[in-house]
Amino acid sequence: MSDNHKAIAEDQWHQAKLIWDHHQMHHEARAVDVAIGLGSHDLGVATRTAELYRAGLFPLLVFTGGNSPTTRSRFPRGEAVHYREHAIDLGVPASAILLEPNAANTGQNITLSRDVLAAANVTPTTVLLVSKPYMERRSFATARKLWPDVEIVCASEPLEFDDYLKSIGDEKLVVDMLVGDLQRVIEYPKLGFAIEQEVPEDVHAAYESLIRDGFTSRLIVS
Repeated sequence: MSDNHKAIAEDQWHQAKLIWDHHQMHHEARAVDVAIGLGSHDLGVATRTAELYRAGLFPLLVFTGGNSPTTRSRFPRGEAVHYREHAIDLGVPASAILLEPNAANTGQNITLSRDVLAAANVTPTTVLLVSKPYMERRSFATARKLWPDVEIVCASEPLEFDDYLKSIGDEKLVVDMLVGDLQRVIEYPKLGFAIEQEVPEDVHAAYESLIRDGFTSRLIVS
């Protein structure tokens, strides 16, 4: 077992990898009207959004996100503000970036970004959502529920699971987050927050096994 697996057992790594693969929508990035970079602890979202802007896939983008307990120390001025600064450092002109600094969850990321675009007289028909790699499926399901009249394309940094583990540096936390996001994919449609999505049997079994093993810090409690 390689060093970067040391916090999780080999079988847990394979189960987490199944969930990681399921979370990604495997969409091909293509030209769209606007992009939305979804705030989180991961500055790679801003990096990827800037890369896709420079590739000419969209003329305008929104960075969205306020703060959460997990991002306040990392991004004290707010997720969207730090994302914007990072993208400008990477060559995106400030004039191409709209800011949504208040969203506290994925639903607000979508609805408040839509409001910011409407205030700028922008009514897109195609939207590229840029997120953490393991958040693609949940952001897709949320946007399809809350913004059904636009076509949604998902993107994230093209990282392998091992590389993402290394980039975060906390294997237990990453697996906790993978499990927590899958719980939301499963449960949020029942609450009206997202569209229903099929979870393959092997992915669901991996999810239940990891919960039994204690990867539960990101689970929502009813």
